[in-house]
Amino acid sequence: MPFIPHTEHYVREMLAAIGAKDVDALFDELPAELRARGLQAIPAALIEQDIARVMHERAARDGQPLCFIGAGAYEHHIPAAVWEIATRGEFYTAYTPYQAEASQGTLQLLYEYQTMMARLMAMDVSNASLYDGASGLAEAVLMAVRANRNAKSKRILMPSTVHPLYRKVVRSIVSNQGIELVELPYCTACGNLVPASLERYNGEDIAALVIPQPNFFGVLEEVDALTDWAHANKALVIGVVNPVAMALLKPPGQWGSPGGAQGADIVCGEGQPLGAPLSSGGPYFGFMCCRKDYVRQMPGRIVGRTVDRDGRTGYTLTLQAREQHIRRSKATSNICTNQGLLVTAATIHMAIVGGTGLQKVAQACHANTRSLVAKLIANQYVEPVFTGAYFHECVLRLRVPLKNLLRPLAAHNLLPGYALEQDYPELGDCLLVCATETKTEADLNLFADHLHKLIERQTTAGCPVKPKM
Repeated sequence: MPFIPHTEHYVREMLAAIGAKDVDALFDELPAELRARGLQAIPAALIEQDIARVMHERAARDGQPLCFIGAGAYEHHIPAAVWEIATRGEFYTAYTPYQAEASQGTLQLLYEYQTMMARLMAMDVSNASLYDGASGLAEAVLMAVRANRNAKSKRILMPSTVHPLYRKVVRSIVSNQGIELVELPYCTACGNLVPASLERYNGEDIAALVIPQPNFFGVLEEVDALTDWAHANKALVIGVVNPVAMALLKPPGQWGSPGGAQGADIVCGEGQPLGAPLSSGGPYFGFMCCRKDYVRQMPGRIVGRTVDRDGRTGYTLTLQAREQHIRRSKATSNICTNQGLLVTAATIHMAIVGGTGLQKVAQACHANTRSLVAKLIANQYVEPVFTGAYFHECVLRLRVPLKNLLRPLAAHNLLPGYALEQDYPELGDCLLVCATETKTEADLNLFADHLHKLIERQTTAGCPVKPKM
């Protein structure tokens, strides 16, 4: 809802009060060559009717392809009520609680969100969100370095099975803070991090081990063994998880051998699967949970429930370790907002779907992906790359050049998956495919039929074929 407080009248009054001729006079100390010359490429203003037509035309240009791309952003069914409620005025205009006097409704919603996320992750506490999953992991790394008092070094073990963009974001944010990110290779057979490969770091000073679940390839990591190793070596465990998968898999708070470790120490990830649509690349929101021992090192803010002097339930910001409130050098983070509107939608989404419903969504995703993989590998020129168990994504290798298939599939209104070679050069002609609960049997068959026909054309035309793995 647009609101511009400074009218031309008010601007003239303020300039007159300080004796300035115009707004430009306030910046006369800036050299002319450094000043912006205006937005030259922006067209003239349009009336509402015309701009609506432009937006509809551009949306239509994107089309509505059948999408089998996952890679960190997932197409899930969102009940119609979610955004009908989230965009009501009382939520839509007051979703970021900067001050403690934020409305009780907003604070209660955030409290409910924290409760749901903490239970889903089996963790003690959740904050009221972060920007996105990638920056959430960077914050988790910074938090682990602060929180692990047993570690004198700032070394973080980062598996290469963590989302490539997450790793880039983390490196950008923490590399100038003396933090060393040690990249761990994945098993080329299983597609995950083999716990035995960590033995070379036994006894070394490690601040934290990052564990994705599932990992970027969709493969499930051996979280119990990895958690046990980390805690045996006095390192914290940072879980990077898909929230939908956590309805089906062992949650991070329970990782580790029975009677042994107490689970992950910090958990973060991308909340987009919980009620946020794929809207041309955003917006997203990041979530973070942790053990109670480390709550004062958690960035962002936490809402608590209490009672007033009349015994009535009330909600308030109980922890907000922000740079605006305390000295900058003492702040846990420079986060100055959260993704409250997305969190509002996620809270409504989880409340509507419920725990059992979320579990059914995860089961449907897994079943659809297994069915899709079976249909695709029925072709002798398509084969799975990894043997490890997977959730709702799987890496497939094509024995014919992948680049010859992507454009024709797109022409048939199909987005077949994510080509991995750009991030993993060793996985040339490999495709990361994903199927969620939104896909029907007809969708899976359509993808498989088109792919098989295109491969047949390629091989018939004498296209080079790679040998089997």
